[in-house]
Amino acid sequence: MQHDAKSSSHAGLNVAVLVTVGRHPVTARARRADQDARAVEMALSLNDAAVRLVHAGGNGDDNEEALRGYLGMGIGEINLIKQASSADVVPALVTSLRDMAPQLVLTGTRAETGEGSGLVPYLLAEALGWPVISGLAQVESIEQGVATVLQALPRGKRRRLRVRLPAIATVDSSAPAARQSAFGPARRGELAARACASVPDELQEQWHVQPARKRPKRLKIVKSASARDRFKAAAAKADSGSGQLLSDVSPEQGAEAIFNLLKEEGVLR
Repeated sequence: MQHDAKSSSHAGLNVAVLVTVGRHPVTARARRADQDARAVEMALSLNDAAVRLVHAGGNGDDNEEALRGYLGMGIGEINLIKQASSADVVPALVTSLRDMAPQLVLTGTRAETGEGSGLVPYLLAEALGWPVISGLAQVESIEQGVATVLQALPRGKRRRLRVRLPAIATVDSSAPAARQSAFGPARRGELAARACASVPDELQEQWHVQPARKRPKRLKIVKSASARDRFKAAAAKADSGSGQLLSDVSPEQGAEAIFNLLKEEGVLR
């Protein structure tokens, strides 16, 4: 079933998802960005929500194929804000979000191409005066203009937050994975392009960008006089430590030895 992304008069919640063109980590081909797709999946899982996708950038052939990957998730339309490749997209996004007036804006943590600084959600929140939530893992409920969400923390922990809408949230990689993009809806969906004045990113124009090279791993230098000593150092096994082998002992003696070892290691005090 295709999600209604154009009409919001019937919906109780207006959600905007900012999507970008991603890059496959192996083939470097353009694709839908993983975290942005998770943001779309999270928006589609919200009850009674009108979901709109917004992309600021160019609309070349590669970009169009990647953006249609989002349409294949059941979205009828993507609002495409045409911007020059060297433009700062924040002013155009601020203008678009003010016109759309969404209650919730979802984004990925950072882009897979370009600068990839992850600062766009924070710059938007600063310009709009909205709160921002980082590392969103789940939206539990939205009632009376207040969203109860779970924020992802290190080591799989979660923190429950309550935030008043409108707000901006960056979706964490621990959020539910995006559904597979279907070919039919991806072809039928529309890319509603509109022109918007591009603001040059003067600082970025001064940068020199090149692909990162994988640096060789440094080897441990063995300071030995002869080749024989260097070979012995490379082939030597690590010391087994000061362990003790117990055999033919009673359970009480074994337990006492374990207890003493734990005290020596500082586990027990």
